[in-house]
Amino acid sequence: MTGPLRRRGPRPLPLHLSLAGMRAMAAATNLPTMPWPNAWPNSNAAWPISKAGRQEKDRILGALAASGHPPEAFSAAVLMRLARADRAMIAGLAAYRRHPWTREMADPPAIWSEGGSRLLDFGGDGPAVLFVPSLVNRAYVLDLTPERSLMRWLPGQGFRILLLDWGWPGEAERLFTLTDYVAGRLERALMAAPGPVVLAGYCMGGLLALAAALRRPDRVRALALLATPWDFHAGPDGPRRARTAAGLVPGLEVLMEPTGALPVDAIQSLFAMLDPFGIAQKFRAFARLTPESERAALFVALEDWLNDGVPLPAPVARQCMAGWYGRNEPGRLAWRIAGQVIDPAAWEGPAFAGIPERDRIVPPASAMAAAARLRQGSVHIAAGGHIGMVAGAGAERALWQPFAAWLGGLP
Repeated sequence: MTGPLRRRGPRPLPLHLSLAGMRAMAAATNLPTMPWPNAWPNSNAAWPISKAGRQEKDRILGALAASGHPPEAFSAAVLMRLARADRAMIAGLAAYRRHPWTREMADPPAIWSEGGSRLLDFGGDGPAVLFVPSLVNRAYVLDLTPERSLMRWLPGQGFRILLLDWGWPGEAERLFTLTDYVAGRLERALMAAPGPVVLAGYCMGGLLALAAALRRPDRVRALALLATPWDFHAGPDGPRRARTAAGLVPGLEVLMEPTGALPVDAIQSLFAMLDPFGIAQKFRAFARLTPESERAALFVALEDWLNDGVPLPAPVARQCMAGWYGRNEPGRLAWRIAGQVIDPAAWEGPAFAGIPERDRIVPPASAMAAAARLRQGSVHIAAGGHIGMVAGAGAERALWQPFAAWLGGLP
């Protein structure tokens, strides 16, 4: 691969390389020492554990048999398969790091700012919709590229669109709690908006938007929760996530002590562990794309956004990891903002819940727990994943159009 190196990511690169190496090592060291067919008397043998692994085993064995190779050649064939997979991953990483795409979209004007936060005005005539993103990622996932920008598409549908960009947490913000963000900064942004607005929260921003709507119903005419978690112990993997989160908190304290915030690479590592081998898989797939294609450019745009994270203030990190994930405070109706219990059932206005059907970050069961408590909730199951629902190639059909139709039907 030629060309200048344009990126250092994906972050943290050593972790991603280590996970890929661990996968290969685990596969190699767990190869049965007994030659087939004694180790695998039939195609339904218990090794490998996964269905996909067993299918690949059968494919390799079939190819060996068809070519006249002895069954003992299976181990060598597996090792060659692993080596090809690793080469493909490295090729994908190199292609990403040298891809020429850059994001050149200018931010719209801000109608309000405080500290590092800004309320960006994307214009449009009609009812105002104010979007609240997560605190751990840049807001521009909702304004990713000219073709994949919900913020620039909605004004053409008859709405005035505002986006709260939380910004980089400075010295003051690193002391913030969730109450500071909701009862302080978000409420002041609401006061600056031409209200009352439709308040739409994405991911973690949905919890913050819900809390703000309950505190200031005079400034919010309707509420939208997009891929928003609620019951953090829901789903088959919920209990394991809770135990993991509780166990990580002491170690995270060491990382947060120098700066008063959870570093970006630590946050990226936590997300990576939700699907440890998925990163290698997606870069192998990227290596097969034509670099000049629209799919390749969208992949790079999303990866650049993922790697352009922001630190999370230590008090918020403690509340999220120990309170949300560890103790499931939202799902148990024990989460409070400025002393007020936050409960979706307390919202009396219209509400929209956009739930991705394939979401590794927010399991659908977690988001459905909030939707089920909304009094006037309209639930939309979107085809796609957590990010694809808002910024992927199929986002317009999956979420944008149904959401715009709901907005257009509001009283």
